[in-house]
Amino acid sequence: MAAALTFTALPAQAEHTCPENNDYLQREQAKTLIAELVSQGQDEDRVRDVLGSAQCQPKILESIARPAEHTHTWATYQKIFLQESRVQKGVEFAHTHADTLTRAEQTYGIPREIILAIIGVETRYGDYMGTYRAVDALTTLGYDYPPRGSFFRKQLKALFELEHNAHIDAKTITGSYAGAMGYGQFIPTSYQAYAVDFDNDGVTDLVNNPVDAIGSVANYFSEHNWKPGLPVAARAHLDGAGYVPLAKKGYKPSFTLAQANNAGVSALSCNDDRLVSEYCFDLPASTRVALLDLEGTDGAEFWLATDNFYVITRYNHSRLYAMAVLQLSRQLAAALEDSQ
Repeated sequence: MAAALTFTALPAQAEHTCPENNDYLQREQAKTLIAELVSQGQDEDRVRDVLGSAQCQPKILESIARPAEHTHTWATYQKIFLQESRVQKGVEFAHTHADTLTRAEQTYGIPREIILAIIGVETRYGDYMGTYRAVDALTTLGYDYPPRGSFFRKQLKALFELEHNAHIDAKTITGSYAGAMGYGQFIPTSYQAYAVDFDNDGVTDLVNNPVDAIGSVANYFSEHNWKPGLPVAARAHLDGAGYVPLAKKGYKPSFTLAQANNAGVSALSCNDDRLVSEYCFDLPASTRVALLDLEGTDGAEFWLATDNFYVITRYNHSRLYAMAVLQLSRQLAAALEDSQ
């Protein structure tokens, strides 16, 4: 699954299980949470009612130990998200919300196809928002998954704060195994930080209101420094073995195109008569890039990725996820142009 905004896909961990005593109200850390929320003005009976209803979910512990981003190659991962049926669903969603997408582009500078690709990858345009109660997911991971317990307890606290401030029912709202919610699968702290009331109705609702969801995805990208007009990535040509050290630097751009060229790595030019891919760019030599080495359906694929590729990974910290968003966005852009 796409692990929702600032949630990082994790490497496999030792097995973790649900305890026999599943009463979260008896946990010392839960008692601390209750005291903190009450000190903020929340109703103690309500907090206890919600927290007391939480159940540890073994499947959640299984899922977090094996995120898709760590069990797939690009060859298998792309098959999950790059389907004609998803593209057609995206075109329908785009036509329904054309005015909202135009306003989001104008307000935040984020291309509509990127917004559409995020919502398409995350929930197939609202069709699959997750079936786990958020309170079950966040208590399970906050209290019974020590490797990231602190992170998820912070999310649990934020969930209660959202109920208090954003009219979310913390007891019933459902989402992903990581506690992500709505069309764009925002975890609670990202909901607090980046969600916007894009239709100005006085309620910021990412679960039932696609207008707010579209605006919030665009705002998230804007706040993470998306650069309008900058291409995301291009296929790379290699000359020699100088690329090897660059490929080990990760997906955050850390060297320039000039440095890549000196190492025998060049981006496919859009002006090349031998063009064999739509993924090309012609950028200044000073442009920062990263070199990606992916295992594709026809073998190794090499890509030069820009800062905008890295921005996509701020939504889900995975180069496979970002590549799926990029390629779905291109398919959507082409389909939307054909449908006009």
